[in-house]
Amino acid sequence: MKATVVSFRRGRHTYKPRQFIIQTEKVKNKKDAEKYLGKEVEWKSPAGKIIKGKITASHGNKGLLRVVFEKGLPGQAINTDCEIK
Repeated sequence: MKATVVSFRRGRHTYKPRQFIIQTEKVKNKKDAEKYLGKEVEWKSPAGKIIKGKITASHGNKGLLRVVFEKGLPGQAINTDCEIK
């Protein structure tokens, strides 16, 4: 299933370089988001390198998902697509 990388997980003064927030079209609320916990996520770079991550929690009430990647994604990954396995 396709998803979009929305942002780093961040606070007012800091950001978490390995944690990202993703959004999908099918998930609209927190209850739907909980079905995807533990699933694998893959982001493919323009050079063809694949970085894998895992959905760990929902984020907020509108169905956003929190993903922890094995390595941090580059800043250019924001607003690009990733795939939920």
